[in-house]
Amino acid sequence: MKRQIEAEWLDTLPAQDPGAVGSRRDLQRLNAWMGSPRRLAGLLRSRLEPTAPCHIADLGGGDGRFFLRVARLLPLSASQVTIVDRLNIVSRQTKDGLARLGWKSRAVQTDVFTWVHQQNGRVWDVMAANLFLHHFTEAQLSKLFADASKLSRMFVALEPRRSVLALVFGRCVRLIGCNHVTRHDAPASVRAGFSGNELTRLWPSDRNWALEEHQAGWFGHMFVARWKNGECESQARGQRPRGFDKKALVSVPP
Repeated sequence: MKRQIEAEWLDTLPAQDPGAVGSRRDLQRLNAWMGSPRRLAGLLRSRLEPTAPCHIADLGGGDGRFFLRVARLLPLSASQVTIVDRLNIVSRQTKDGLARLGWKSRAVQTDVFTWVHQQNGRVWDVMAANLFLHHFTEAQLSKLFADASKLSRMFVALEPRRSVLALVFGRCVRLIGCNHVTRHDAPASVRAGFSGNELTRLWPSDRNWALEEHQAGWFGHMFVARWKNGECESQARGQRPRGFDKKALVSVPP
């Protein structure tokens, strides 16, 4: 199945449109079906020191409810998440929920590509993207990856799997109560999704990065890039090395 990017209705509707509100609610259900919060939390638990703070950038994080689910599964202390999205739709309830779990949160309303490009050498413990990368062309993703590889010690993406099985499921989401917006967007996102090592090929070629890419459950696709050598390109700019040695894990200030 050839990759095909098309406009999704949720991206064109006003934030408070009833169809958009319902579709964002549907996405929480679909994320649960795909097991995405559990997969991301499990990966981070295996890589991060539970007693050390970390700072995570959630790219295209929308209303923040996906990361709230992830945070409930993460035994991290005094950590921070920056939710970057073109819309300012992170509710006070979501922020309070993160705060009760010990997370500081910040919502940044801006274009993700611009935000990443303008980070000026900051190094993030993790940059994560959920159901976000499939909106973009290979050229756009190559640019995003080039910037992210200079600014993060781990990059994680959970995306739709481009497969016949996932497409069949996408066409049947009405059976689990999804609204008309989601019924349009679900198969569109599958057609724009990923398979094989398509994201791996777009990440900058550097043997200091450990890359993995594979199917995640029946309908998902996971990509992970992890810096292996305990330091980052920003070290050349005079910053403290920030590798994946758990004992050296240090948070980036907001």
